[in-house]
Amino acid sequence: MTTLKELKPNQQARIVQISGDDAISMRLMEMGLIEGELIEFIGAAPLGDPLEFSIRGYRLSLRQKEADKVEVEIIP
Repeated sequence: MTTLKELKPNQQARIVQISGDDAISMRLMEMGLIEGELIEFIGAAPLGDPLEFSIRGYRLSLRQKEADKVEVEIIP
């Protein structure tokens, strides 16, 4: 399965699940990353971390460690 960390700029995907049940996973769900939501990768900071995404009409920055917990299916 592909994760948010693996998306390319301007690529869209649908969230399948968030792996784990730790505090980071719970925080991601509280920020609106829930199953079925569409998300688009905007780009990365100059050194590659954090990553910027567009979801539900707002922009969200995630560390690579956080983005690696979100499994997605790429929309062709």
